[in-house]
Amino acid sequence: MKKTKPVADGLREDRGYSRADWDEVDDNPEMTEAEIAELRPFREVFPDLAAAIDRKLGRPKAEMTKKAISLRLDAEVIDRFKAGGEGWQSRMNEALRKAVGL
Repeated sequence: MKKTKPVADGLREDRGYSRADWDEVDDNPEMTEAEIAELRPFREVFPDLAAAIDRKLGRPKAEMTKKAISLRLDAEVIDRFKAGGEGWQSRMNEALRKAVGL
């Protein structure tokens, strides 16, 4: 295998391109002051796309939001609620609401 000699900027001499060659075909030239002055915010140029990006993903907010907490309960209590199948957390919430008079 032929050894390559790397140059300081990462270009390889065996490929036949120098930094000057790359600079000549650079497709990302520096912007002029006039071009910079014409720049506009993304939201101004693409308001519909910006609104779509801002749209929150996931479930819509409920009228009555809930708060996540950490709570230690007896295993038997949890097992009893889980035995009822899906929705056990909502049933537990409802039982607590009744217990406090809500």
